[in-house]
Order: sequence, then structure tokens, then C-alpha cells
Amino acid sequence: MSYLYNVKGIILAMNPLLRFMLIAGSLYLVWLFGYEHYLAIDGRLDAALTQNIAMAGAAVLRLVGFDAVVSPEQANLILLSNTPAVKVGYYCDGLVLYALFTGFVLAFPGPIRYKLWFIPMGLILIYSINILRVAALCLNHIYWHQTVDFNHHFTFTFIVYGFIFLLWIWWATRLAPRVPINSAPHVHA
Repeated sequence: MSYLYNVKGIILAMNPLLRFMLIAGSLYLVWLFGYEHYLAIDGRLDAALTQNIAMAGAAVLRLVGFDAVVSPEQANLILLSNTPAVKVGYYCDGLVLYALFTGFVLAFPGPIRYKLWFIPMGLILIYSINILRVAALCLNHIYWHQTVDFNHHFTFTFIVYGFIFLLWIWWATRLAPRVPINSAPHVHA
């Protein structure tokens, strides 16, 4: 137990940038191995997320007056006026975005009590913007088909990652600085 206490003390005494890099790198490795060796192989989480995003995207489109449904044959395909519009793939389900956002906030210094509300709030906002992105891509596919590839790969990617970046800025400038940088205990070898 004292070994873990010493490791924690050493990490807390590190340069804040080095500490952030070490924690972020460790979280990334945990995510990488956990996803690649379990979640991706199992596939149920990605399947559930893609289906959920498709259903929510269709619901948003119906809410604003469009005839949108999820295909009865493919639960991740949105039909707009019975025309296939968008198939939500595993890479578009937002799972990597949730992990990226969460990892940054966990690695960046800040009070745990703020992290406990900021992370779920951020995940809900990222989930919501992803649903809006899918709904917009449906309309893009039907009305401006020639721009779908560009908007999917560039415009909406920039918007979503830009939004996550703004959340990080909010965390780093408004919430995280409440922890003094020099509050780490001194560790002697």
C-alpha cells in the first residue's frame, strides 16, 4: 500500500504538463486496449450506439416536420421519405469522442467534484451534437447530395471537434484552475 502512496506522491509532485501527459497517455492505452481487445470484438456497445443515434436523429427530423424513420431491416439506417439517407457507422457513433473528452478532463488537474458533473454534462452535449450532425447529414444527402462527402469528412468533423475543444477550454479556464498548481506534496526519495 505504501508503494501506491509513493507513486501517487511522485505523480502529484511532477511538472503539471508531464503529469498531464503521463495520465493522458495511460488513459489512452487503457482505452486502446479495452476497446480493441474487448468492446470492438464484442460489438454490442457500438451496435447499440449506432442504432440509438439513428433513432434519435430520425426523431429530431420528425420533430421539425420531416418524414423520417429508421429502416426496419437496418436499425442504423435513417430513411427520409422512404429514401435511404444516412447509415450510422461504428466510427460515427461518438464512442471515441466520449472517450477523448473524458480522458482529457480526467487527466487535466481539477477538483473531482467538478469532474463528476462536468464529464456527464459534456457527454450529453457531445451526444446531442452528434445527433444533430446525423440529422443534418440526412438533409444534406437528400437536398445537396454532391456535398455529402465533404460535409461528412470535413465540415461536421470540424464542428464536432471544435465543440469538444470549446468544452475543454471551458474546463481548463473556468473549472480546473480552482486547484492550485503548487498544492502537490513534496516527495523525498
